[in-house]
Amino acid sequence: MPKSSYRKADMEKLAGLSPFELKGEFIRLAQRHHDEQQAKSADLMLNAGRGNPNWIATGPREAFYALGTFSLAESRRVWTADDLGGMPAKEGIADRFRAFVKAHPDLAGIDLLDRSVRLGVERFGFEPDAWVHELVDGITGDNYPVPDRILVHVEQVARAYLHQELFDGRPAGSGLDLFATEGGTAAMCYIFDSLIANGVLRKGDRIALMVPIFTPYIEIPDLDEYRFEVELVHADMFVEAGVREWRYPAEEVAKLADPSIRLVCLVNPSNPPSLALSDRVRDQLKGIVERDNPNLLIVTDDVYGTFVDGFRTIAADLPRNTLLVYSYSKHYGATGWRLGLIGLHEDNVVDRLIAELPEEERARLRKRYGTLSLEPEKIRFIDRLVADSRRVALNHTAGLGLPQQVQLTLFSLFAMLDDGKAYKARVQRIVRTRLELLIEGAGMKIAEDPMRACYYVELDLLAEAERVYGAEFARYLEQTYAPIDPLFRLAEQASVVLLNGGGFDGPKWSVRVSLANLDDLDYLKIGHHLHTVFRDYHDDWKSGT
Repeated sequence: MPKSSYRKADMEKLAGLSPFELKGEFIRLAQRHHDEQQAKSADLMLNAGRGNPNWIATGPREAFYALGTFSLAESRRVWTADDLGGMPAKEGIADRFRAFVKAHPDLAGIDLLDRSVRLGVERFGFEPDAWVHELVDGITGDNYPVPDRILVHVEQVARAYLHQELFDGRPAGSGLDLFATEGGTAAMCYIFDSLIANGVLRKGDRIALMVPIFTPYIEIPDLDEYRFEVELVHADMFVEAGVREWRYPAEEVAKLADPSIRLVCLVNPSNPPSLALSDRVRDQLKGIVERDNPNLLIVTDDVYGTFVDGFRTIAADLPRNTLLVYSYSKHYGATGWRLGLIGLHEDNVVDRLIAELPEEERARLRKRYGTLSLEPEKIRFIDRLVADSRRVALNHTAGLGLPQQVQLTLFSLFAMLDDGKAYKARVQRIVRTRLELLIEGAGMKIAEDPMRACYYVELDLLAEAERVYGAEFARYLEQTYAPIDPLFRLAEQASVVLLNGGGFDGPKWSVRVSLANLDDLDYLKIGHHLHTVFRDYHDDWKSGT
């Protein structure tokens, strides 16, 4: 594979971009190479740079569309004139739904929808008319969200889903309040903004990031409105020479015992290494909060938790200190739906910190939220998040779109049925197979870990160079080439797009591969291309060029 056409100095400048922006340059190069080679080969550009899955959950979507058919029948039942209908009526709607199910046995999704609705009544004890009407009115989208934070039945279903999937079926009590958001990205924005608005965090405060981590968590703290002082907690353990474990040493986690660190952010399972926190680290965090830093706030982004059997969020072990972020996007192939949740236990440190603010600050907050309540100081942080998401003044129109909340509910109920459990096992197998093919093609070695989600993998190329060819060769690479040189070679010469791990505060010579968005055998090809890059580097080293 020829050398890159880019100079080392130019690469080092480009490495300062966000990996998601640098990806655009790799795509341009890969597309140009693909266009040049198209007449010779049928190979496609292989873009493993973004984690948008190439699967979707069809069952709960079919149930959604079947519910939509019923909702329109209900609307026309109330008022029909050409294309004009009325608002679905609540009284007797459960009986009408049962009749609709019997009358339309061949409608796609009707069986799963029926079982999902019955699960709401049988498991959660929902009053049938109220439950069915919430779903029907929600999918119709004819009302503002009330309650604005999340619909009543939707919250109970979503809470049970999180308890099953993220709490290993062992929640720390039932008092997890939820706010439905426009995906996990909106949840991140709302949390940072509201913590600042409520004086819980202040510009310039010390926070910590458990790295490598999803790049926005690195970039947000540096924005003008935050300018946080950031302490990095590095996952830099090795299981053997040249094989990185991507685990946090005890001395790194111990940094969080410093009370001047007000907040720590983590993605669990991690992005890009894709590993769930070990019991050792979770126990150490619990000890730190109990003994050293009781006011430490934890933001845990657990979007990949469903890809690890027996996953347990840190929110289950430290419920009072943790803000939980979850998105349905990856598990269900639903990035375009924008379905996210913020979870906060009803007994939490944030509300206590707000109550303990100096009187001047509490007076400011009483004024900020004074138009919402005669007793604004009693508004909980989870509800302040909702108000702040609409600049307080537009709180009356806050909330996630109701059709979105209905799809979120059907996804959640699906997971509680045997159909959803089988689906979960299938998508887990998909990403694990792709990881195996990638590693096989590259001839590389990664640490065995039962808590590996396999949604991404981060490969430490410098460590791999040392493992295969020795420390002298690794030093040669480091001294001769820019850390992102392999990515330019892959894009220019093989039409392969990967992301630089250094952009996630991982090792500069690491690369992130998404295992979600390409066909299985594409990962074998990417592995072969990585192997070719290393062989060419080694040939140059041996020849002295």
